[in-house]
Amino acid sequence: MLRCILRVSGSAATRSSIRSSPVPISAQSYSSKIPKSNVAMSKKTKSKAHDHASASEVEAALSDAQSRARHLAADEKDPSLDFGPDGRPLFTSTPSLSLLSRKDACSYFKFSMDGLKTALPEGLPTGMVKEFEDSLRPALLVRQSFLDLRDNFRRIVDPPLHFSDDKGLKLRKQIVLDGPASCGKSIALAMLVHWARDEGWLVFYVPRGREWTHGGFFSKNPETGHWDTPLQAANVLKYNSWFTFSEYEEAVTIRSSRPVHARELAMVNAFRSMMHDDMMVGAFSHSTAVGKLRKDLPDVPVDARVNFSRYSLDEAATVCHYYLRQRLVNREVFSEENWKKVYYLSNGNGTEMRWLVPLMRQST
Repeated sequence: MLRCILRVSGSAATRSSIRSSPVPISAQSYSSKIPKSNVAMSKKTKSKAHDHASASEVEAALSDAQSRARHLAADEKDPSLDFGPDGRPLFTSTPSLSLLSRKDACSYFKFSMDGLKTALPEGLPTGMVKEFEDSLRPALLVRQSFLDLRDNFRRIVDPPLHFSDDKGLKLRKQIVLDGPASCGKSIALAMLVHWARDEGWLVFYVPRGREWTHGGFFSKNPETGHWDTPLQAANVLKYNSWFTFSEYEEAVTIRSSRPVHARELAMVNAFRSMMHDDMMVGAFSHSTAVGKLRKDLPDVPVDARVNFSRYSLDEAATVCHYYLRQRLVNREVFSEENWKKVYYLSNGNGTEMRWLVPLMRQST
């Protein structure tokens, strides 16, 4: 299972609008009202000015995007650009997620869009799509946290004869990822599903679990006592939606009704429990959060929670150099001081870092 988050931020330039000059009022006039004709003229002037400015901004943005795409296409012929902090390669040459190792951590793995659509026909998480759109390349950072997650399940299925580096490592069949917003849980889970399906595993992947508890039709099954939601039998992911109330209500009297809890829904009840021997991964969603995830989740093993952190300083260095490579920021203003400012301002939040990098300015 997987959860995805979208934070949209706009720059001050985008949020601001052009205002027309106020209508002049004669100093000899004792009236506090502005003539209707002047008001109408002012509104028309504002509307025309705003429409003209918006059209100009759109044209400029399209021109910049096309120019950037052309430059990136030309950059592909220059391999000297594919290096990050301390001269390390920005991109790994490892051909598959299965073959990635610790030496590939803090480098970018290149995906093919056709491969992603084949491996994840349910759809990509929003954070992944936004990353691809902004960077103009389908590539993702290989994080040690993802490698640990992948190796956990790999060792369950194919236990090694001995653990060379991980003495006393505890393997988990059931995992609930917890952590701050925009720490990469969605992307890590999508990559995990991609890897598992590449390995030939049968994976039940539901990227939008909230849809199981919101929207569509619902009716009570008299035989089971659970509520059937036929239209929701297609998607599952925002995991904490299964531990709160749904948006459905049951009539109690003519004037009152009670909220239906997620556990009363047939689909949720069938898949929510982790008290079994099958492998299962979920993640706490901050986009639908109703509070902090409680420590003692029902039907979840007490040791299932795994904290997922935001970018470390080393990861942030690679990320910022990658955005430099993808022309999200000019080389003239890019510096170690500036990218570290971005890191500390965002506290390692990947979404905010991607938004802040283009705002770098020349240090004074």
